[in-house]
Amino acid sequence: MLVAALATACGEKKAVAQTDKLTEQATQKPNILFILVDDLGYADLSVMGSEYYETPNIDVIAMSGTIFVNGYAACTVCSPSRASLMNGQFTARHGMTQYEGGKTGQTWKNLNRHTKLLPPEYRHFLNPDDITLPEILKDNGYSTFFAGKWHLGGEEQHSMPTDHGFDINIGGNESGGPNGGYFSPFKNPNLTNFEDEKGMPLAMKLAKETSKFITNNKDGRFFAYLSFYEVHAPIQTTKEKWTKYRNKAEKMGIHENGFAMERVLPARKHQDNPVYAGLIEQVDDAIGVVMKTLKTLNLDKNTIVVFTSDNGGVTSGDNFSTNALDLRGGKGYQWEGGVKVPYFIYVPWMQQGGNKIEEAVSGVDLYPTLLDLVNVPQNSKHIVDGVSLKPLLEKGSIAQRPLYWHYPHYGNQGGEPSSIIREGNHKLIYYWEDERVELYNLKTDVGETKDISKTEPKLTLQMKNKLLTWLKSMNTHYAEVDPLWNQAAWNKKLEDNKTKLMPRLEKDRKEILTPGWEPNKNWWGSDISK
Repeated sequence: MLVAALATACGEKKAVAQTDKLTEQATQKPNILFILVDDLGYADLSVMGSEYYETPNIDVIAMSGTIFVNGYAACTVCSPSRASLMNGQFTARHGMTQYEGGKTGQTWKNLNRHTKLLPPEYRHFLNPDDITLPEILKDNGYSTFFAGKWHLGGEEQHSMPTDHGFDINIGGNESGGPNGGYFSPFKNPNLTNFEDEKGMPLAMKLAKETSKFITNNKDGRFFAYLSFYEVHAPIQTTKEKWTKYRNKAEKMGIHENGFAMERVLPARKHQDNPVYAGLIEQVDDAIGVVMKTLKTLNLDKNTIVVFTSDNGGVTSGDNFSTNALDLRGGKGYQWEGGVKVPYFIYVPWMQQGGNKIEEAVSGVDLYPTLLDLVNVPQNSKHIVDGVSLKPLLEKGSIAQRPLYWHYPHYGNQGGEPSSIIREGNHKLIYYWEDERVELYNLKTDVGETKDISKTEPKLTLQMKNKLLTWLKSMNTHYAEVDPLWNQAAWNKKLEDNKTKLMPRLEKDRKEILTPGWEPNKNWWGSDISK
């Protein structure tokens, strides 16, 4: 008995020692895989509550790591949020408050949107003076790699990924969408088309290039930034995936009506778009390939994996692709559906197992968090608004702080010029058109259905003043009233959205869900036999 007990104790000590050794090796030389999906909504994953979309590979990342259930993008649209991931700053500080290419002032008015305000100017490319995350990692011995959507400037501004710390750039440029579509051959100057890749999904092409980089750098330290163009419009998928999700929508029950009016545009009411579902699965397939590469090379034990999105899913505008389930709004909107995103961090030497954290966190926090996790100090010359989430990952706590958003523009998806503060469970939205506010208790009203600003006047004033004082300290830009604004023209625009646009959307939705539907003969280039 004693001998057996001693043997067991020795075995346990040996196992602990081996575990400690592996942990030490991992933490001494950790790699980073950062996965960013474009326009992926908070509820667009099965692990986040969707019963329609299927994402087994992404779900594994979430259930192996930590799920931040109140994870936010830094903006409701892409470029500002992406800049914040690079520099760790809120949008009002770095000045890139609109997606690159968005119109301002009189050029906006020429689009005949008939809005009350004229959107302000903004920075059109990543500040060359910023000390970006890849720059710091590169200076500390990391090989750095970028694949996919950049949208933070281009060659003309000397603002390509390779100008901001990445050694290699595959597919990144000033474009916000997939030039040439989602199937090879691609019309992207920074992607090489190969004959044996014809019909290959763009997501898989980027995964293939990322896996190649990881393989070539398996003996060093690497930072691989996989930034999918998916699931941005125009959405495309294969006939096989469309068939799978069309049939699934029918089995779940196809609703008679698919849209309802929000304040400005119709919004999708259900997750039932088979093309969008197929596109999400294409991303999941690609991520599975990269994760398999890590495992095959035995790098899964010392590679930190981050997974997130740059803004909410598209419920209005673009392809009206998805629905945010319990959340209100989507991409471009000031409500939770516009800024809340999937937000997972997997650290292989930590005991996580799908641990869920309620603390509200932002995309600006990933910059300091990753540096903290790999033991690389921040540069004191660069201001970072985010905080390290390492204490939360270690089941500790961080100091309570407000989160800020500043989007003084009109979203193509129906969002209004606004600024936001979230502190604790409360979220205040300040609208620049008329200086009105909305206050919500997100603990009890995640769908933002009950504006409590009138019943909580003291808290409303306190949060409003804090927000406006902070914005003033940022020296940021604001929208201005159009002196020639026409209320009747605006009302006509809203009426057309309801009486003309919404019926057309309903017609298109029913067609896509009809057996035998096809977008064209070769399914956007995915079927190379035609």
